Order: sequence, then C-alpha cells, then structure tokens
Amino acid sequence: MAVPASDSISLPTWNRRHLLGLQELESAEIETILDHAAEFKRRMQQRVRLDPLRGVAVANLFFEASTRTRTSFSLAAKRLGADVVDFTASSSSLSKGETFIDTALTIESMGVDLMVIRHSSPGAPEMLSRHLRCGILNAGDGTHEHPTQGLLDVFTMREQLGSLAGKTVTLVGDIKHSRVARSNIWALKKLGANIIVCGPGTLIPPGIEKLGVRVAHRFDDVLQESDVINLLRVQFERQRGAFFPSIAEYAHLFGMNGDRLRRARPGVLILAPGPINRGVEITPDVADGPNSQILHQVTNGLFIRMACLHLLAGQQLSHAQETR
Repeated sequence: MAVPASDSISLPTWNRRHLLGLQELESAEIETILDHAAEFKRRMQQRVRLDPLRGVAVANLFFEASTRTRTSFSLAAKRLGADVVDFTASSSSLSKGETFIDTALTIESMGVDLMVIRHSSPGAPEMLSRHLRCGILNAGDGTHEHPTQGLLDVFTMREQLGSLAGKTVTLVGDIKHSRVARSNIWALKKLGANIIVCGPGTLIPPGIEKLGVRVAHRFDDVLQESDVINLLRVQFERQRGAFFPSIAEYAHLFGMNGDRLRRARPGVLILAPGPINRGVEITPDVADGPNSQILHQVTNGLFIRMACLHLLAGQQLSHAQETR
C-alpha cells in the first residue's frame, strides 16, 4: 500500500489500525474523527479534489442487506481516490462451503489494505482483526455496534448544537436489538450528553441503566426535556417473538408525529438512522419537516466514513513500514 503525501489534507494523530466499536475509543479519539470529518466536509463543499488514498484498496464485505451504509462507504473510498471492491455474499464461495475467515483471507491476499465488514454475528469484525493483516472497519455487527452510524449521528448533533455536554438526547424505540443505540450511547456519554432510552418495556434491555442512561416508558413524559430525539427503527428482522401488540399501537405510543412535535422543546432535532418506516416510528410531516435531520445524517455519513478510512489507512501504512 502506498498513501502518497498530500498537501491538501493532513492526518491527525491516530494510533488504531481497526475501528471495531465506539466503546473502546476515548473521547479525544471520537473528537478527532468528528473534526477530521468536518474538515473533509469543508473541502468537499469547496469542491477541492482529494485523493489521499490513491493506491489503497478497500474491500466492502457485506453479509447483510444494506443501502445507505454500503453506498456511503463505496462513495467515501472513491472520493478519496481508493480502489474499491464490493463483495456480495450470496454469489461468493461461502455458498460452496468456504468459511468466513478463509473468504476474507482470500480477498486480503489480492492486495486489500482496508476491509469494511457488515455481518449478522456480533464480534465478526473483531474476529477478522485477529486473523488478517489489513485494517478492519466495522459497518455493523449483529446487535453489537455500528460505529460509523453512531459517529455520523453525533456529528450531525454537534453541527447543529455545538458542544453536546449537558444536552439531553432521547433514543426511542427498539433499544434491545439496536446496534445503533449502543454506539450512540458510548459516543454520547463520552462527549458529556445526558441520555434517555425510551420504548416498550419488552424492547429495553434489562440493566441498561448500568451504561449511565435513564429509562423512560412514556414518550410523552420526556418530550419537553429532549434536545435531540433519535428514532430507532423497529428491528423486525432481528426479533424472535411479539414485543408489542400491534404496529398501530406502537406508532400511537412511540411514534413521532405532528402533535408530539408541537409539544416538544422548540427547535428539537429529529434524527432517524433509517431506513425509516413512515407512519410507524415517524409520520411523513415530521420526517420531511424543518426539525428533521434525516437527510443531513445521510450526507454527513459520507464525511464520517471518509475520515475513518483516511485515519485507518494512515495507521495501516505506519504499521506496514514498522513490520518490514
């Protein structure tokens, strides 16, 4: 791998070869990623051409369906000048009995420097980091973490509110099955925010208060104190059993609609990681209204992923030079 020196964008201090989750990061490391993403956003808005990853090969290994994350990572790598390989599990040798690790090793042996992994099993990216030499970036592993989604959510909040210290962020919905909720909690706590998790009792993990969050089961009770409301999608594909009587009842009790928005704190930010279920977690008037940050989240995801790829590529180059 050769990462050419570039006068256009400098690398901040960064010492990790992999990004597996936000739980392991210090607050200063999270701020480094956010600041680096902000710099990429500024340069891209000025239409400055950047190619600091020219000569770097990035492989996207997605073992779960994805639209936003996969497209965002591919575009981020290409905007940085990297060569991109998109891997599709359904048409791979996995269908012939090859193991997950052997598949990844085969792709790495073709000269891949960074590997972006999405997998349904918690811990899959961490396992690959112990078997591969390339840098590993977790794009979502089961119900464990989704670090770049957590980062882009926090980046969007910080962009609108400035410092998050003392701000109250309410995560609403399927906390039990949400990797996004976990990454949000780790990042927000380290940046000094107050966090409320709100949803049906069946969708709130027992003991989650130990993470330093407050639990609420009535959405209406926390509207007035929330600076940000992040509406998590109900993870129907990960649920095994019925966690609430009906979708209509869930929408009635926990959906964000025009009436709740009018009763919420003025200027409250409405986030949703997507894909959004209109009429379930959020009504169209709110999703498309002035408080909504949903499309800003998608846009900011590109810059967060550019920042993460750039930081890991720089560390990967340093590691390769040290081991020669």
